[in-house]
Order: sequence, then structure tokens, then C-alpha cells
Amino acid sequence: MSNVTIIDEKALNECLKEITRALLHSDVSFPLVREMQNNIKKIVNLEELAAGHNKRRIIEQAIFSELCKMLDPGKPAFTPKKAKPSVVMFVGLQGAGKTTTCTKYAYYHQKKGYKPALVCADTFRAGAFDQLKQNATKARIPFYGRYKHFFS
Repeated sequence: MSNVTIIDEKALNECLKEITRALLHSDVSFPLVREMQNNIKKIVNLEELAAGHNKRRIIEQAIFSELCKMLDPGKPAFTPKKAKPSVVMFVGLQGAGKTTTCTKYAYYHQKKGYKPALVCADTFRAGAFDQLKQNATKARIPFYGRYKHFFS
């Protein structure tokens, strides 16, 4: 959008195509992406906008709003109960940042007064336990696991 001089239907469609490609490439479901596109087109009706409106800003706000709506499950986030054990499992593709995110999640809850611990359950990746050990030690969070490779 920043390179386009005239904001028209063609520019909006090209922008939506680029966002759609990125979302589908990131495994977002097609119906969800399609709904987002339709909602943005409803919000941004370029023909009805008055000449003085900043079309670029309106499009940016609509896209931001719809992306945020995709991430909002519509219910409160999980909150662990004090004095009761809770297990949270992170699952994702290799290289997605699970180990780092788990450490940040545990550190956040540690600062809130909880007593988190990290467990390495990666049975395949060679450096998984080392990475968890390094992150957990730096954050002063107890960690569990061992150097065991099932497939080596």
C-alpha cells in the first residue's frame, strides 16, 4: 500500500491478495481468510468514502482490526489456579520458537507468583534439551528432561 499512488479498488484487491497469500502460506484456514477479506471489503467501501478521507489509513485500520479479530477466541485466556498444578503444552512446527516462548511464558508466570517448571519433551531434535536448559537457567526456572534421542 505504501508504494501505491492512487488508492482504488485495484490497489485494495492487490493488498488483500498479498495478505491472503501470506495467511494461507502460514496455514490459516481458507474460510477464515475469506471471511476476513469480505469483512475488510464491507468496512472499506471506496466508492462511498468522501474525498477528504484518508483511504490508506482506513484500509490499514480495517486490516488491523480484522487480523486482531482472527486472533481473539472470544473467551478469556487460560489462567492457572494458585496451589493447583496446571499443565500447558506448546505444539508447533520446527523452528517456530516454542522453546523460547515456553520460557517467556514460564518467566511471566513466575513474576506473577506462580512456580513454573519446564519439561523437555522433544524426543527428536538433538539440541532441544540444551536449548531448554540454557533458556531455563538464564530465567532461573527449574527444568526437567534428559539427553535421550529415540531416533538416533
